[in-house]
Formats: sequence, C-alpha cells, structure tokens
Amino acid sequence: MLTADECIAMAAQYAQPQLYRSRVVMSQHGFGSGEYQYFRYPLPSMISALRQSLYGPLAAIANHWHEAMDLEARFPPDHAEFLARCHAAGQTRPTPLMLQYGPGDYNCLHQDLYGDHVFPLQAAILLSEPGTDFDGGEFVLTEQRPRMQSRVEVVPLKRGDMVIFPVNHRPAQGARGVYRVNMRHGVSRLRAGSRHTLGIIFHDAN
Repeated sequence: MLTADECIAMAAQYAQPQLYRSRVVMSQHGFGSGEYQYFRYPLPSMISALRQSLYGPLAAIANHWHEAMDLEARFPPDHAEFLARCHAAGQTRPTPLMLQYGPGDYNCLHQDLYGDHVFPLQAAILLSEPGTDFDGGEFVLTEQRPRMQSRVEVVPLKRGDMVIFPVNHRPAQGARGVYRVNMRHGVSRLRAGSRHTLGIIFHDAN
C-alpha cells in the first residue's frame, strides 16, 4: 500500500507532537506495553486520502455484513456523510493513530469502538520492516465462535503492507445460517527493535 520511503517518512511523524491530539502509554491503562498517538484534525494529507479512498469500497462490504447479520445500521457511500452522522452524535474526535513499540512491548487483544456509531472494518499499515527493524511483533486476530474456543490468526506483514480486519464482529456461515463471530486484534511481544504502525479507523470518537 505504501512504498518504503513513504513508510519511513510516515514513521518519522511520530516525533512531531503538533500532529496529534493525545498520547496514550499502554501500560498506564492495562492495554499492554508501548504507546500510541491519535492524530488531530486536519489529518496529514496522505492519511486523509487513504481514509477517504478506502471507505467507499469497504462501505459496500459493511452494508453486506450488516444485512447478513440482521443489523439495522447502513453506511453511506461517502465518508464525509458518515462522519457527519458521527459528529451529530457527539463523536467528533479523529481516530487515525500511530503506534510505537520497542523491545518487550505488545498490544493486548481489543476492539476499537469509541461510540454508538461504529464502522465495522478498519485498516492498519505496517511502517517498519520485520527482521530488519524489529523481531516478533506479529499482528494477531482472534475470533470467538459461539460455544467454541477462540481461534487465532497471525497475519504476516511486510513494511508497507495493509491489513483490513473487523472492528468487533463479522458474519460467518453455519449449518443453520449466518451467525456473528466476535473479533479482537492485537500485537504479539516484540523481541527486539522498533515497530511503527499506522491505524486507520473510519468512525470518530466521542
């Protein structure tokens, strides 16, 4: 999704505090170890462009998912219209974020919900090169299936790769029809080095 030079330039923005509205140290909240910062509006041009261009195709998938899971909410094809819905409900704070991990850091399994209006898909782009910039730190998804133990999926990423994944649940086909699978995501412990990730969430926060 991004070139190596774009990834390096994006990761360097972590050290520019004027770009961010808040900084979170994970260990202070029981979220894991490491830290992240939420961008402020106006977003950097590349992040704004990615958020807008990705939303349209994903909105079609999101509407299909909600129909399959018998959920009422539907999503307009234009991201600005969806953000207007969020802002009218008091969800006005931007949610794209940059995450930074060092040796021993990790991100506990979680969901990025932030309010009543939740877009069911989000994206993350790895800005560092595995095996060169860091070791460990794999992106992990878990799915909790009804009356079954959780299943884990490790998504192998290289620098510049993007993963699109469910925010909270996804539809799955069972013997008796479609059911909801509860999803969580996180990052395994870094063994060495430094890892930066760009997270793109499409709903804003309250």
